[in-house]
Amino acid sequence: MLTDTTCRNAKPSTKPLKLPDGKGLYLEVKPNGSKVWRYRFELVAGEERRESVFTIGEYKAVPASETSELAQERRAAGMFTLAEARVEREKARGLVRQGINPSHARDLERIQKAQSAAVTLEAVSREWIQLRPWEDATKARRLRLFERVVFPELGKLPVANITPPHVLALLKHVAEDCGPTVAAEVKRSLSGVYELAISTLRAENDPTYPVRNALPKNKTQHKRPLDPQELGQLLRDIDANETGLFTCNALRMIWWTLGRANEVCGMRWDELDLDAGVWTVPADRMKKRKVHRSPLPMQAVEMLKKLKPISGHRPYVFTHRDERDTHMSDAAMRQFLKSIGWAGKFSPHAARTTGATLLNGMGYAADHIERQLTHIELNKVRATYNHADYLPERSKMMQRWADYLDLLTIDTKVVMLPLKGVA
Repeated sequence: MLTDTTCRNAKPSTKPLKLPDGKGLYLEVKPNGSKVWRYRFELVAGEERRESVFTIGEYKAVPASETSELAQERRAAGMFTLAEARVEREKARGLVRQGINPSHARDLERIQKAQSAAVTLEAVSREWIQLRPWEDATKARRLRLFERVVFPELGKLPVANITPPHVLALLKHVAEDCGPTVAAEVKRSLSGVYELAISTLRAENDPTYPVRNALPKNKTQHKRPLDPQELGQLLRDIDANETGLFTCNALRMIWWTLGRANEVCGMRWDELDLDAGVWTVPADRMKKRKVHRSPLPMQAVEMLKKLKPISGHRPYVFTHRDERDTHMSDAAMRQFLKSIGWAGKFSPHAARTTGATLLNGMGYAADHIERQLTHIELNKVRATYNHADYLPERSKMMQRWADYLDLLTIDTKVVMLPLKGVA
């Protein structure tokens, strides 16, 4: 039988050296100096006997100071002491007595572990997010949500083992900590994850369905439009801020174009024609997946020309604070609004509501306003025939709108809208 000293001091030769320990176990010392534990065995199949060799792992002399956690990691990496190799040999002998090849058993175990890892909620959720037809920024945002509130509680569980009580407990926790809006988003997302899991035979039921009505309905909170006095004060507060160059200008751009926050944040220089005063947003960046041409008033063009020397050599107009080749996030806008005291009173999306309200009050055609806001025509028959872009009309409208915003910013007494009946 071998000893630790014999194993440790064994020297390589020009040919592989086999040092037997007994019951089929031996240490093979290779010419390159590596030492490997192997177990020789015979399997009986009917009248036939087949000899084979099972590789247990590498030999490792372990210092006395090794902790149990480190020892576990070492064995998981396939490195065994003499005593541990003997334990593995006995496990292999037990399999052989049952007519099982230890090598095949280990391969099966590896496959089962890999399959097990692929059916956890975390694995399926990541797969589902990547399959969504979303922009990369949207995928990253949804993944961060899962990493923050879902994976810590349920991520390591197999999708097939998660029950409605698991989901209900999670949703209650999320509703308490993050609010009903986030809980509703988590519930919708989990239902999507289970649609994928069921279609790929990794789960049989959707545990979100039985608890779909367990929490109070999340009512959509529509931001009310600002009145002219409030709007003027907001614009003055933005102008009074001496920091956040990109954030302030992105907020101004939202007001000048009435674009969505994520569309403005992701504005690229190659989407802009400053000579023509037009911003062409590609379909893959639009909520409705249609190309949108937005006129740029003179104020917006002037601001963009000032930003050109600062970020014009990069892809995005409004660059991220830390990663200059990516764009700023709409979260930066919300944080900025909080810093100037407008959190809870105004969100970037309310600019569109305010703009629509005031422009209608000015007497502009509903078609021009709706096309500027890229709203869908609810009348399906009318939508079929109305493909007009109205760009010339919208250019005039948005220039007058930008001039009105300037007036509100300068004169605190301006509360009345311009005269109706404008073209």
